[in-house]
Amino acid sequence: MVTAIVATDLKANLKHFMDIAVEGNCVVITRPKRRNAVLISEDEYNELQRIKQNAEYTQKLKDSLIQLENGQVVEKSLEELESMADE
Repeated sequence: MVTAIVATDLKANLKHFMDIAVEGNCVVITRPKRRNAVLISEDEYNELQRIKQNAEYTQKLKDSLIQLENGQVVEKSLEELESMADE
């Protein structure tokens, strides 16, 4: 469920709207010129961050595969890698 409110209502009833967000619903705070904000629970925020990090990681893997297919690789021996770890 999405609840839309104006900022003045949020200020007057902050606890109520925080409770709505913590229950898993988002609260859209409408502002002039469509510069809205959204109030969500910490759990929801953390889930969105996890999804974002997974998407970034997946993109890095795709980019790496493209580099591999194009021959854009650097080969290192085990000895070279071990010496890099000591630096």
